[in-house]
Amino acid sequence: MTKNPYTVLGVSPNATDEEIRAAYRELAKKYHPDNYANSPLADLASEKMKEINAAYDEIRSIREKANRARQQRNDYGSNFYGEAYSDDMDHGEYMEIRNLLNNKEFIQAESELNNIPESRRGAEWYYLYGKVYMSRGWYFEASKAFKTATTMDPDNEEYREAYNSMRSDAQNFDNDSRRYSECNTCNCCSSLLCADCCCESMGGDLIRCC
Repeated sequence: MTKNPYTVLGVSPNATDEEIRAAYRELAKKYHPDNYANSPLADLASEKMKEINAAYDEIRSIREKANRARQQRNDYGSNFYGEAYSDDMDHGEYMEIRNLLNNKEFIQAESELNNIPESRRGAEWYYLYGKVYMSRGWYFEASKAFKTATTMDPDNEEYREAYNSMRSDAQNFDNDSRRYSECNTCNCCSSLLCADCCCESMGGDLIRCC
């Protein structure tokens, strides 16, 4: 499974570019192959260094793509309206994140969502973060995010459908679990009674009370 590049460098997705560079330099200094010449740990250090370089390159690529997309939206807003717009930017911003999710670029989508200030995190933000949670299999967190989105915008059918779907799946799982449990109990009792009848026909008695 591919590791989260931010986890490899030990930084938060909200870290600044300078903080990421500092973390990379520190790790590179620690695991540089020159430090492990003629050491039995040389191969491990080399693999670790490759992982660190790959993580740093991936984060740089993610952020460069995000910056280009953001600049394009800014340019479009400036050219069309004569000045960069702010509130309407949210729509284009979230559309970009939806595209990332559709392309299964979940790490970049999460990074983009985390870069949005808390003051601008509305129903759409919670809905999309619910999608990120689902990609990880964190269904409880996803359900909470969908519920928040639905509460903030109760007229949005997409949010409501996502939340109701999560609740329905949870209910079906609970019902299936109960049926499975009840069926197993029934089968167990039937098997014991059959075994007791066989024993009695042969002169024995498996269940003395029957």
